Amino acid sequence: MADKMNMGVRRVLVSFMGLGVVFLIIILVNVLLSFANVRWDVTEEKIYSLSKGSKKILERITVPVTISFFFNRSSRNLPTDLKLYVRRVEEFLAEYEHAARGKVRVQKYDPRPDSDEEDWAQKYGLRPLQLGTGDRIYCGLVFTAADQEDIIPFLDPAREELLEYDITRSIYRVQSPKKKIIGIISTLPVFGGATSRQWQGASAPWLFVSELKKSYDVRQIGLFADKIDPDIDLLIIVHPKNLSQKLQYAIDQFVLSGKNALVFVDPFCLSDQSQGQRNLIQPSKSSLKTLFRAWGIRMDASKVVADLDQPTTLRSRSNRVVQSPLWISARHDTFASKEIITSKLEKMLFPVAGALQKSPQGPYSFTPLVRTSKNAALFDSFKTSLGPEAIRREFRAAPKPFTLIAQIRGKFKTAFPAGPPYKKDSLAKQIKEAKKESTIIIVADADMLADRFYVQKRYVLGFVLTKMFNDNLNFVANACEMLTGGDELISIRSRGRFERPFTTVIALQRRAQQRWLAKEQELARQVEATNKKLRELEQQKDPSQKLIISPEQEREIARFREKKRRIKKELKEVRKNLRADIESLGTTLKAINIFAMPFCVSMAGLLLAWHRHRRMKRP
Repeated sequence: MADKMNMGVRRVLVSFMGLGVVFLIIILVNVLLSFANVRWDVTEEKIYSLSKGSKKILERITVPVTISFFFNRSSRNLPTDLKLYVRRVEEFLAEYEHAARGKVRVQKYDPRPDSDEEDWAQKYGLRPLQLGTGDRIYCGLVFTAADQEDIIPFLDPAREELLEYDITRSIYRVQSPKKKIIGIISTLPVFGGATSRQWQGASAPWLFVSELKKSYDVRQIGLFADKIDPDIDLLIIVHPKNLSQKLQYAIDQFVLSGKNALVFVDPFCLSDQSQGQRNLIQPSKSSLKTLFRAWGIRMDASKVVADLDQPTTLRSRSNRVVQSPLWISARHDTFASKEIITSKLEKMLFPVAGALQKSPQGPYSFTPLVRTSKNAALFDSFKTSLGPEAIRREFRAAPKPFTLIAQIRGKFKTAFPAGPPYKKDSLAKQIKEAKKESTIIIVADADMLADRFYVQKRYVLGFVLTKMFNDNLNFVANACEMLTGGDELISIRSRGRFERPFTTVIALQRRAQQRWLAKEQELARQVEATNKKLRELEQQKDPSQKLIISPEQEREIARFREKKRRIKKELKEVRKNLRADIESLGTTLKAINIFAMPFCVSMAGLLLAWHRHRRMKRP
């Protein structure tokens, strides 16, 4: 009996000693990992690890790169969010050092007030953040390689999803000092200048132009040009409204020389509004019929696309929140998943876009990059003024989705087979057919380039902080990088976002909105029917009794009020059920988060105990 008790005591002691050893091992592993800076990235798209694109660029470094990180880490008034973000930056920079195998070196500086480090930060052009306490906080990077230099003036936490892209792009720049040249032809004031509605600001260049200038030599091509310089690597054409035949011929010859182009046309350009008949403001339209015909592309400039499954939430003139199917918020599942330009983008906004089609006899490859959903239809552009409800009532879905962005590729033939459309003094011979393939990307909307359709701006103590709310700008950057030859940078920029939307909640809301809309439409029909009945009763009355409500009218009004009360009650029920569904989903997720891990640990413990029990019972 005593032996059995001693054996039990020994087992208990051994168990406690085992737990103590496990506890000490866990502490030791945590301490070692904290010094080793080892991390396990379990995110779906590995957003906390260096991408293959960054690693390829690091492998090709020929001149060692020094990254100088200026941050006021000794300041006592640092915002907590900024501290956490800087820790993320430092971890990322350490990964660059490790992956580059000695070709990248990170140096950290604390630019305290009146110090040499602060003088260096100012000399490099870094921008400080002015706190309410009066402290000036620098948080920027300086990249140097031999005599080449590039800077990130301020690491904006709002651009965290682009942190790797920004760092790798700067490393790429100091290794490849010669910038590619982009020429832009535009009838919109994308380089700055006053606009009729002042939507883009008094004279500031559009953001996409400013962003392109950071990576490229961007040149403006006038609307009266008859030649495009051969040293231009990529041509961007924005809203080509009423372009001269001379300029279209120059575009034709540029493409046939083997160069690439990015074209933005628009059947209803909100960013280019002019005064029309009866002093009404009318958006303009643009197309390139002559060139499109030669490229095997068609777009009816009198039609716009509506997409019921991808509407955009807007506020109407009556201050009501409406879902507009003409403003298409294209989602990832409508993007070309195998194309590097769009494969990692999440969302794009097309405010009143057109539809692109391949010509029946078009001999060139036609790849849709972005499409509508299957629940889309074409409308005459003048019907945009009718409002979202009218569009929904007239909606009849087309048999196939429409293409919003297309990529065409091939050895193109000239759009001017009879020769130049003007008397040509130049000795340059006309190119009738290309000897090498060109790629042209065509977007059926030009408004998507305007700042207000993809970026929010905040003015903080002297400088502008920007936050993108969709991937319009990322698409432009991806397209330019691919068309000028930079696949590695595309693979970095197109990485997943840190913000993960609740897709199930969004689907619940969309279904509820559809039911809500059906009830509102039913109520509108009831109002119209009641008004019609009241008018009929009014016509049947004696002229002398026109101002007196008859008993029939009173009964009709009472019936309508009862129907209105019933429908409003049903609308409230729809909203109530929506809230209940969302709360139920939240409760379920919370329960899983709270109990899943303890349950797994308990099951593992029970299995281990059962296994040990079986082993002990064996003779």
